[in-house]
Amino acid sequence: MTAELYEKLTKIRRDIHQHPEVSEREFNTTEFLKNHISNLGIRIVETGLKTGFIAEIGQGEPIIALRADIDALPIREANTFDYASKNGAMHACGHDFHQTSLLGAAELLKAKEAELKGTIRLIFQPAEEVGTGADAVIEAGGIEGVSAIIGYHNNPHLKPGQIGLRSKAIMAAVEKFKVTVTGVSGHAARPDFGIDTILTITTIVNNLQAIISRTVSPFDAAVLSVTHIDAGTTWNVLPDSGYFEGTIRSFTPENRQHLRERFTKIVKNTAEQFGAQVTIEWGKTPTVTYNDETLTPLIFEHSKQFAEVLEVAPLTGGEDFATYQEHIPGVFALIGSNGDDNAADLHHDTFTVKDEALPTAVNYYVQNALYLLDYYRSKKD
Repeated sequence: MTAELYEKLTKIRRDIHQHPEVSEREFNTTEFLKNHISNLGIRIVETGLKTGFIAEIGQGEPIIALRADIDALPIREANTFDYASKNGAMHACGHDFHQTSLLGAAELLKAKEAELKGTIRLIFQPAEEVGTGADAVIEAGGIEGVSAIIGYHNNPHLKPGQIGLRSKAIMAAVEKFKVTVTGVSGHAARPDFGIDTILTITTIVNNLQAIISRTVSPFDAAVLSVTHIDAGTTWNVLPDSGYFEGTIRSFTPENRQHLRERFTKIVKNTAEQFGAQVTIEWGKTPTVTYNDETLTPLIFEHSKQFAEVLEVAPLTGGEDFATYQEHIPGVFALIGSNGDDNAADLHHDTFTVKDEALPTAVNYYVQNALYLLDYYRSKKD
């Protein structure tokens, strides 16, 4: 990357950072990105996407997709630098960095278009934070004909110039649950006349803690957290209903299924013991971000040409990039974006990306897109 391109991308990232838009409302962001891509002479593919878009460089097969998410979070920024957001939203997950690096990659790949041995598809994806963006892209035909897809998330605990990778699970399957319990209200002095909703809820919550400690192998990572309980309005009345909600995280499809099944069984059986009724609602959340076991080692080695590549432990956060990986081979990396000992984590109101991380992110897209085009073309030949 030239110094001129670096300076241009730094300015773009800071401008995007200053004007964030939350999931499914990325209208100005989409317009800005489309204009930039069009000015590079890159063709935009017509789709039914309301926000976000798809563009292509090159022609023919194979097709390699590069994906960056573009949405921000409803967080009020606490940073005080001159390009901090002031509109009540914030790129506290670094998606400003992701989309800027894909713009840089697009410019470099466009310059090589005549040499490309296939097509590079650029996916500027909306709504990652609410888990609907990848589905929208797929429904719009965004991965039709694609041989493989590449993506990444920045990691503030890795330094600029570092890339974290691993085969198989790199980010967790996420479950979001809400359990509503309905009993029979009554006076607190005569609980025998009612069905105690609060006792039912607390017993269920307590019983759920045995799922991981007693039914999941100690060599498999998993998390179950109840984070919110709501029941009752006063001190002397047994409420007729209440609810609790929380999350489950796991790292294999088998464990994900097992945890959901055990969760459901314990909730229903415990409620039945008290004579209460229950309903379980599961939110729309991503599956395991599961890196392809053939492509990931290849990308791992190839990326050593321009970065320090580390084998990392999986993260307990979730990513809807996993949705693409359910359909086509994919590789998802973690790219260092800060690395300071006191660096704020993702989703924090002082989260900060270092611009010097941009060259590694741009190279990750460019070099691996070219590598995979050659890889799939050689397989075809």
